[in-house]
Amino acid sequence: QPPAAVLGLGSPTPGVSAWTAPSGGPEPGVPHLWGRAQTVPSDGSGLGFPISGVSAHIAPSGGPGSGIWWLDPELTYGSAKPFVFTQGHSVCNRSFFPCFDTPAVKCTYSAVVKAPSGVQVLMSATQSTYVEEEGVYRFHMEHPVPAYLVALVAGDLQPADIGPRSRVWAEPCLLPTATSKLSGAVEQWLSAAERLYGPYLWGRYDIVFLPPSFPIVAMENPCLTFIISSILESDEFLVIDVIHEVAHSWFGNAVTNATWEEMWLSEGLATYAQRRITTETHGAAFTCLETAFRLDALHRQMKLLGEDSPVSKLQVKLEPGVNPSHLMNLFTYEKGYCFVYYLSQLCGDPQRFDDFLRAYVDKYKFTSVVAQDLLDSFLTFFPELKEQSVDCRAGLEFERWLNATGPPLAEPDLSQGSSLTRPVEALFQLWTAEPLDQAAASASAIDISKWRTFQTALFLDRLLDGSPLPQEVVMSLSKCYSSLLDSMNAEIRIRWLQIVVRNDYYPDLHRVRRFLESQMSRMYTIPLYEDLCTGALKSFALEVFYQTQGRLHPNLRRTIQQILSQGLGPGTEPSGAAADSEPGLLLGDEAPGGAISLRDVNVSA
Repeated sequence: QPPAAVLGLGSPTPGVSAWTAPSGGPEPGVPHLWGRAQTVPSDGSGLGFPISGVSAHIAPSGGPGSGIWWLDPELTYGSAKPFVFTQGHSVCNRSFFPCFDTPAVKCTYSAVVKAPSGVQVLMSATQSTYVEEEGVYRFHMEHPVPAYLVALVAGDLQPADIGPRSRVWAEPCLLPTATSKLSGAVEQWLSAAERLYGPYLWGRYDIVFLPPSFPIVAMENPCLTFIISSILESDEFLVIDVIHEVAHSWFGNAVTNATWEEMWLSEGLATYAQRRITTETHGAAFTCLETAFRLDALHRQMKLLGEDSPVSKLQVKLEPGVNPSHLMNLFTYEKGYCFVYYLSQLCGDPQRFDDFLRAYVDKYKFTSVVAQDLLDSFLTFFPELKEQSVDCRAGLEFERWLNATGPPLAEPDLSQGSSLTRPVEALFQLWTAEPLDQAAASASAIDISKWRTFQTALFLDRLLDGSPLPQEVVMSLSKCYSSLLDSMNAEIRIRWLQIVVRNDYYPDLHRVRRFLESQMSRMYTIPLYEDLCTGALKSFALEVFYQTQGRLHPNLRRTIQQILSQGLGPGTEPSGAAADSEPGLLLGDEAPGGAISLRDVNVSA
């Protein structure tokens, strides 16, 4: 007798402690499973029941899960206390608590957490209380949210107010830096967003800085944004990352994509809103520079994946067993942004489009939507555009935007940023001219020490795209810039060091070693190890890894071991920590694009 139904459970090893059935069925309380539970990666197990109706009580089994990260004290900055955080995006919170782990389902939640004295617990909730005598925290989220936005962090965390409705939380050794860099700024960004898109709905906007083991850069958990502490030294990247998470408060958190196949509804709209906010607060030139930097990265990823790659669609087909996080790439952000920007241009006035987005959020807040909801609302708000059939314009059909592979059908005019991008292009042309005019390049009047971070990063990215470069070019670049770049932030240093590695420039390898010895973050280690292992420097990579592996999170350690193992002969696989039993990685572990998916998708999940 075949099963009449399949119950899909999101945990790979669920327990069914009791069930009830019509008369004649198994006795209540006796688990009865037909066949064998087949584990599906990321999705859990399918259980077949031999009757047409069943009421099951699910008792999830304990154990490690991909959504919960436990850190020993030495993996934190202060090395004082253990640390734990959760990361639910995309489908990892099913290992944290029983839930309908889909963005289509939203609910409120309450939680009770007991913690040792001296350990601060925070959650993405609108209300919280603490009873010190019991060591018990109670949290409540009053607005419905999808499961992936439920988040918890606990550790040696101290607060500092940075505005009337914002504070930062960080380890004591990081708190002064975090406070000085964000004091007053977050309120400025929130106020700008409210002027554009309506009231902030979540009460407080707090930020917690996490240890370098945090697997992504930032996560827009309501009321409590998670950000990796490593980004604190890169001011402009910090600004963009926080503003992007602020934008998610409207696009992604209040109004959520109903399926993982349409993540651009969250990321594309949040990126557009982020750039409207930065235009208001930092000027059009800066916004255009940051956009040019990201679009450069988009085209770089396009070359890597190919124009026919199915993940370059805005509406990506999610095959069974595929982790939605593995579909996250720059198309989700930048092609989505370009489509939203195109819609804004159709109405002819950014302010009118802001008014539309405000109405869209007001209509759909605390619900989940599909692309058709957005597009129908757009044409309803602008009836004159509907009469003009703008959704069917040849070559720019809305359907083609959503389902065609390849680059965006149209890109924004970035001429307002030319004062910042023109010097980058000029210097790049000097250094890549054939033959190289070393005197002209070295004596260039362009002083990159005065450049903005995104200018320097854009220049280095273009050199990286052109690698391998002629050795005399790399030698001259090193002579002119290596000492200066070595004093800059990690976002700049890693780009220069990737140029060093991809060009096998041995005189600067000591800088690569020093950088890897000081980094514990995925975003600043994986790209370098990947480059080292695709060239002639694998033995150097092995040597550095053996010296530093004890300070790396087990997940990161295992990922680097996998990189080092590729291409090694039998019996030469890296050892020492190979038997880690930690759960798999969340994002970028097997994502297409290798280092690009880690280095360039430098925003939220």
